Amino acid sequence: MDVAALRLQLDLQLFAGEKTEDATPKKKQDARKQGQVAKSMELPAAFILFFSFLAFYLFGGFMKGHLVGVFRSIYTDFLLVDLTSPNMMVLYEQLALQMLLILSPIFVIAVVIAVLGNYLQFGFLLTGDPLMMKFSKMNPLEGAKRMFSMRSVVEFLKSMLKMSIIGYVVYSVLWGEKAHIMQLAHLPLQEILTFTSSLVLNLGVKIGGILIILAIFDFLYQKYEHEKNLRMSKQDIKDEYKKSEGDPLIKGKIREKQRRMAMQRMMQDVPKADVIITNPTHFAVALQYDGSKMQAPTVIAKGTDFVALKIRQVAKDHGVATIENKPLARALYAQVEIGEAIPADMFQAVAEVLAYVYKLKGKAL
Repeated sequence: MDVAALRLQLDLQLFAGEKTEDATPKKKQDARKQGQVAKSMELPAAFILFFSFLAFYLFGGFMKGHLVGVFRSIYTDFLLVDLTSPNMMVLYEQLALQMLLILSPIFVIAVVIAVLGNYLQFGFLLTGDPLMMKFSKMNPLEGAKRMFSMRSVVEFLKSMLKMSIIGYVVYSVLWGEKAHIMQLAHLPLQEILTFTSSLVLNLGVKIGGILIILAIFDFLYQKYEHEKNLRMSKQDIKDEYKKSEGDPLIKGKIREKQRRMAMQRMMQDVPKADVIITNPTHFAVALQYDGSKMQAPTVIAKGTDFVALKIRQVAKDHGVATIENKPLARALYAQVEIGEAIPADMFQAVAEVLAYVYKLKGKAL
């Protein structure tokens, strides 16, 4: 082999080790079982923030009514009661129940949106593999690599971009309301609370919407990184195929061994035959007929060339009659498999051969 050919072979081997191929379905399925899926932790958080503030818009009247009822109950029903343990327990139980009722819409929406936000990313997935303790995660060198990796840089830049955008939105909204903010000192407490709550809800919905947009881009980035990490080399794909389908070399050896075992079993059945019908040299078919057990003569062995020669040799050694009938030998070999009875259209021809053989042996058909 010259130097150029050797260099080309080495280059191809190096190229085979590069992870340039998309992950196979099996690789993706195995990664999913281990909890490795494309997901953005910011997407559910952004959905929760947006829909929680939106819930204040939808259920604000309900929450305000119950909150006013709580204060009214405190000042009308419990202001003059005796400070005893039973009275305080009743008060705390009612306050806890009312606060739970007030906050229940937010809690329900947060839980539903959190589940839905993850389901939209990777569907239903239930696995305990990420919860298992792995000592590799406690390796300080691996931790340092993750800390100073390109992924950490991207996360830092993403956080800075997010904070800059949120800061600009907050500044622009507050700057736009500066005239109202400067007049708050001259307004009644109720109007101050109304304006402040409206301003906070406005900021919350806007920030939540912006975070959702950023989270969608983050999800696309995470999906790209996930697929990139799952990429395989050509050699990886070959190895996976060998593991799933079996090494072709080993499978070939198994098939060869199976053929030899089948050949041995077939040759062991040749002495049981009543007659061997030959071509005379290219084909050999062994027939057996037992009137008490079989409805028709059955092929128990057949072969061509070397196998046919082996069948004739075994038949000769065990005194099995050999009859030359070229058309019949070809037809039996082509149409009847080992262990099958001959078809009806061959009954006449086979019966004549068996009758001749039995006549030679002095047996009755």
